[in-house]
Amino acid sequence: MSQSAQSNTAPLSGLAAQIEAVLFLATSPVSEAELKTIFNLSGKEITAAVNDLEEHLALGHGLAVKSVAGGWVLETNPHFAEVLSVFRDVSQRRHINLTKAAVETLSVISYNQPVTRGEVEDMRGVRSEGVIERLLSYGLIRISGRKKSSGSPLLYRTTPRFLEQFGLDAIADLPTLEELEELTAAPVKAESGSGDDLSRLRGFDE
Repeated sequence: MSQSAQSNTAPLSGLAAQIEAVLFLATSPVSEAELKTIFNLSGKEITAAVNDLEEHLALGHGLAVKSVAGGWVLETNPHFAEVLSVFRDVSQRRHINLTKAAVETLSVISYNQPVTRGEVEDMRGVRSEGVIERLLSYGLIRISGRKKSSGSPLLYRTTPRFLEQFGLDAIADLPTLEELEELTAAPVKAESGSGDDLSRLRGFDE
């Protein structure tokens, strides 16, 4: 095996790998002094480990070490600028900007699902057909059947994309209404201005 191949497969030292983790989490350049404090090592040892990490990442990895403002940061490999540009475009197209009405409607559905449009409108106090159509188009909710009642209205539930967008593993991870009320400085008002507060979002399972 050639020396180049050996270096390409050689694992990082434990210190270099830990420094990589620190730089990955950092939101600003990490200085030598900070790393010396973190690891209780000399500047010479820190610099050697950073150089080891820099050489390791230079062998075809997606990240690179860069010296900035007296410290080090991890940044994406400049050789991959084209594919990263494509990713940014795709990511921006997937980004969803929700109006207040959409957030309120989504809250009603998530806490009361499965729920009909009529039930959503009763809790919100305003018509919600257009908002529900938009949420369906975003893939945040889906039709989950029909309610066994007069007219057999459609039932709506949230989707896996809803969980993904809000960083949840499961619907059970939604905050309770008490937790939501503690997080909000003022009650959430309905579009109609009727003064309905957050407690109305969960009116059909009380």
